[in-house]
Amino acid sequence: MKKKNLTRRQFLATMSAGAGTILIGSSACAALVGKSESASDPFRTITLGKTGIKTTLLGMGTGYSGYNRSSAITRAGVAESVIRHAYEAGIRFFDCADSYGTHPFTAAALKSIPRDKYTIGTKMWVSRGGIPETERPDAQIVVDRFRKELNTDYIDLVQLHCMTNGEWSSEQRRFMDGLENLKAKKVIRAHGVSVHSFDALKVAAEDQWVDVIHVRINPYGENMDQRDPTLVVPVIEKFHKSGKGVIAMKVVGGGKFKNDPEKIDPSLKFVLGLGTVDMIIIGFESTGQVDNYISRMKNISLG
Repeated sequence: MKKKNLTRRQFLATMSAGAGTILIGSSACAALVGKSESASDPFRTITLGKTGIKTTLLGMGTGYSGYNRSSAITRAGVAESVIRHAYEAGIRFFDCADSYGTHPFTAAALKSIPRDKYTIGTKMWVSRGGIPETERPDAQIVVDRFRKELNTDYIDLVQLHCMTNGEWSSEQRRFMDGLENLKAKKVIRAHGVSVHSFDALKVAAEDQWVDVIHVRINPYGENMDQRDPTLVVPVIEKFHKSGKGVIAMKVVGGGKFKNDPEKIDPSLKFVLGLGTVDMIIIGFESTGQVDNYISRMKNISLG
């Protein structure tokens, strides 16, 4: 397949937009985080929208190339060790999903650590395919299973996974109501959605049910809901202004430029400089990769 690229005009416009938010946002961030803490510090404490959930700016995604309850780290046999290393390095947010098969590995990696010292996000697969079973039980049944797999009394964030059309907020109302009920009972702290189309993204921006959104964003348009990032940035701003928590994913293009420092560093700087993203997650595959990205973020200047 021929690789698609942004036109020079689109790329420059995107980077210019990012530079503008960096210039505007850096002074505001400095006032908020203080002189001793950089706005790009991966371990800086952030709050996800209005949820009250506090965690680190950088989170670990456990589902790179995830499907049918497996992911790159489970297939390589390194899931537990990489998750544990990420925690010991300072990362406090761990992004799981039923389709990744990483719940038991996450529980094992963090079993000796007090539950209030880390944040768990996970996702329900409610569409066809994605997991071995064809049945899609109610949210309470699914989340009870998740809690057992994660060895926890509560889960910080549960999202509907991979919504792809503009009707998801009506089609998935059964699961949405179920998660709302679980939040009221304090079984979960927040709910939301991850999306994989621009129509689904725009619906999420309007739906008051969404507490936290996973959004695909990088300056190159790789593995995003629109090839032109300048179309996505205003929607992210809308999320932010409405008080929704914003988690950036696909920051390195879904792995397409994970080994290309000429794209990694500009992408990290662009996303962090938007000023409308609460945190980013990276799908780490090794302990060395964890350390590498931590170092990269520490060296980014948003001034």
